[in-house]
Amino acid sequence: MFRFNQVVKYASVVVAAAAMLTAASAPLYAQTCSVRLHIVKAGFIVGVGGGSGTMHCDGQAYRLSLGGIGVGSLGIAAVDLVGTAVNVRSPADIAGTYGAAGVGATFVAGAQAATLQNEKGVILTVHGVQAGFQISLGLAGMTIALR
Repeated sequence: MFRFNQVVKYASVVVAAAAMLTAASAPLYAQTCSVRLHIVKAGFIVGVGGGSGTMHCDGQAYRLSLGGIGVGSLGIAAVDLVGTAVNVRSPADIAGTYGAAGVGATFVAGAQAATLQNEKGVILTVHGVQAGFQISLGLAGMTIALR
């Protein structure tokens, strides 16, 4: 009986170790990638925006296109943002709709920062400097697509 218990324990350890090694070698691990975004936004009551960007993961560069709409915008502005995208399991995960609600006002050369999340769990944390005049109240959104 004692020998049987040792065999069962040994087999359990071997199975657990094999499971951990398999999980560790799986290609679907979450990683952190760097992002650069250039956004131009204009509006009066309803704002529209668009832009382009690049995501860098594992030494590869992926081109991005950006679009968005905001309710309660006034003015025109451009912003260059840099930051990170976390929870990226594949480059396609960056694509999706990111949203944030808030109140903000920026005048010439104001600082901007945002943390946004899409439906795939990718979290963008970006910051940069905005040039122009933009007052934004309420809901703003951004859509990112791979080019």
